[in-house]
Amino acid sequence: MPPMMTLTPRQQAALDAITDHLDGEGVPPSATELARRLGIRHSAAQKLLRSLADKQVLTLLPGKARGIRLAASSRPSLLHLPLLGRVAAGLPIGADAEFGEVRVFDAATFSPTPDYLLRVKGNSMEGDGIFGGDLIAVKRSATADHGQIVVARLDGEITVKRLELRDNRLRLMPRHPDHAPIEIPPGSDFGIEGVYCGLLRSA
Repeated sequence: MPPMMTLTPRQQAALDAITDHLDGEGVPPSATELARRLGIRHSAAQKLLRSLADKQVLTLLPGKARGIRLAASSRPSLLHLPLLGRVAAGLPIGADAEFGEVRVFDAATFSPTPDYLLRVKGNSMEGDGIFGGDLIAVKRSATADHGQIVVARLDGEITVKRLELRDNRLRLMPRHPDHAPIEIPPGSDFGIEGVYCGLLRSA
């Protein structure tokens, strides 16, 4: 939090409740959930949230039920990663955006630090342990090295593959015997969107 800023016991209790909810549920609480947890009225919870926003401990997003965003200085070990859509591990598909969903993780979960999440569809990367339904963490980058797992754009579609750069040849390599490499001919509408940082799998 900002230097020399102190919280009242009620404000600290509210902040602790918010961070506990983030850790346990992966999303911030609504004002109603915060009120229930603290045993106070909804209006009192809203007043507490406004007071924390005034102290720059958090930001309130107008019109959103879970519009609480902790300041980085309040919770430096947490990452808030947006789920931006789907990415194909098979034939490329269009990015099907799922805007609005944000997942929260400990900053040490991934390396390097990612910028967003994509949900995998398909099985072409199973040899690297990436399965359909997994969430992959991606760091924005327009470049990548030979052998890295990348999120790439090809003719307006998005896919995840290993990058192969050899003999003046550019290919996207699957990790499943049923899928063929994707050749990238000169002049193609191709670009690297990001590099793979790790994954999460639903139980």
